[in-house]
Amino acid sequence: MKICILTQYFPPEVGAPQNRLYELAVRLVKLGVEVDVLTAMPNYPQMKIYDGYVGKRFVQEEVEGLRIFRSSIYIPKSKGIVERLKNYFSFVWSSYKIGKSKLDKSYDFVFCESPPLFLGMSGLALARNKKAKFVFNVSDLWPESAEKLDIVSNKFFLGMAYKLEAFLYRKSTFITGQTQGIVENIKVRFPKSTCYWLPNGVDLEYYKPIKASEESLFPGRKFVALYAGIIGLAQGLEIILKAAERLQDQKDLGFVLLGEGPVKEKLQSMAKSMQLDNVLFLPAVGKDKMPEILSKISCAVVPLRKLPLFEGAIPSKIFENMAMQIPVVLGVDGEARKLFVEQGKAALYFEPENDEALALQLKNLMENSGLCEDLGVNGRNFVAENFNRNQLANNLYEWFLAHK
Repeated sequence: MKICILTQYFPPEVGAPQNRLYELAVRLVKLGVEVDVLTAMPNYPQMKIYDGYVGKRFVQEEVEGLRIFRSSIYIPKSKGIVERLKNYFSFVWSSYKIGKSKLDKSYDFVFCESPPLFLGMSGLALARNKKAKFVFNVSDLWPESAEKLDIVSNKFFLGMAYKLEAFLYRKSTFITGQTQGIVENIKVRFPKSTCYWLPNGVDLEYYKPIKASEESLFPGRKFVALYAGIIGLAQGLEIILKAAERLQDQKDLGFVLLGEGPVKEKLQSMAKSMQLDNVLFLPAVGKDKMPEILSKISCAVVPLRKLPLFEGAIPSKIFENMAMQIPVVLGVDGEARKLFVEQGKAALYFEPENDEALALQLKNLMENSGLCEDLGVNGRNFVAENFNRNQLANNLYEWFLAHK
């Protein structure tokens, strides 16, 4: 079996899609699948081409049995919608051009990651060129999420994007969705589509319980609450700063926001104006550093903004924390709450964007070491049983065989 994975984001970049697709790809290789990856020159999240790739239009690499083909991408000069579109469409064009000329002549499947939605145009065209079946992997309902977050408000553009979304769904051999909510949404709107739930997961050998470090991630603070990931609009991270303000009298408690993103500078300014000495910002780190980072914290905070759109979301950072038996304080309603709070008994829930509720749950954890231990053990057991990357890859492999 031969598969081409088409994605704008891939290691050495740091991020949820990058890790998820890489981990899936290497496991498919171990199952005997030939896997090629067609991706962009690494640039995310700094939006700067990484050293070693600057000025190149094409690079071919091999990593752990994967052939990786990289094509050029335009780096936007601002965060405006026009510049972002240039970024997306530059890779749509370059990926098709490189894919057509450099990839093998035929594949069984072209597996295309969305968002960006527009990449589906390249994926569909390549699938036809390579006589392959087209699989559209939806990790976020776009353009719906962009509309709900008010990232895109132009009605004409949104209308065109929704039409493109419908076209790509209808032309897909089958659609994989990262959450059950995404799958159900697509099934309702496109009942003739064949959908498959392909959740995120965790490498249980890489992320496993280790002895807690005596060194705190926040020097001088014994109990550390960590947010690690993209510092963007969707997360509503102002809630952490407001909770930190409420808990300034808790001198053992420190908050760490680790990562990069479009609202980081705004949050840093906000923390400074609020005179928060219990909040620390740290730069993003590679996957190789995360187990050590997580060994230095007391709990993880996982928030999203209070929008119906996010009731089907499952932030990827949940899995690594639970695998390492770290208590999770979850500000995501809907599917994530049902899975990890109600079924797994592995997280404490607080209402999204309710900083008072977050502060209360953090105090609850600080005052109850037994609760911390129970949540950690339950979390490890729950993700091991339901979100083991090895099993997820095996299941997808069997699905591919059945639909080859």
